[in-house]
Amino acid sequence: MSQQAGSAGHRQAPVHTHPDVVPVLTALSALADPVRIQLIRTLARHPDWTLSCSNFDVSVGRAAKSHHFSVLRDAGLVEQRDQGTKRLNRLRREEFDARFPGLLDLTLRADDNDEPDPA
Repeated sequence: MSQQAGSAGHRQAPVHTHPDVVPVLTALSALADPVRIQLIRTLARHPDWTLSCSNFDVSVGRAAKSHHFSVLRDAGLVEQRDQGTKRLNRLRREEFDARFPGLLDLTLRADDNDEPDPA
């Protein structure tokens, strides 16, 4: 089921979907976009709750980035919480792996067709 995190100020708190209720097509669709793959790979290289949304260097605007994070939350891949004016992120690796074993590992593994991910 969806859960709501605490809110900071007037901003609406993010709604999270637990991976246990995510259909496989929703997970695959979320992982099919290059921007979302870049977000996931960046999160995987950092400790939980250390990156705010502004820390991600992707080639889309703020509104599009927000949409991509929403898709990742809906697929059970990302959890977000507000801390002051920042929205911090964590990859829900353990929970997602329990639902879809090996899928995240395949996504995180760069293959020969991928562009290098600047770190």
